Amino acid sequence: MRGLRCRNESNGRLREKRGDTHVGTIERRYDVNLGARADMHLDTLLRQRGYHSLNDLLHSEK
Repeated sequence: MRGLRCRNESNGRLREKRGDTHVGTIERRYDVNLGARADMHLDTLLRQRGYHSLNDLLHSEK
């Protein structure tokens, strides 16, 4: 995931992905199949699967 997202100006850490991003957008952007409806929001998917961040979710799918 390095270099695909913006960094926070204050401390240089990767900023969090917005929770209202659709899963379909993430699947296209990162070329993954998360096995969820494309119109589901990211925060809903993370909550259902027990992950805290998009990074945790993407690394678990490999």
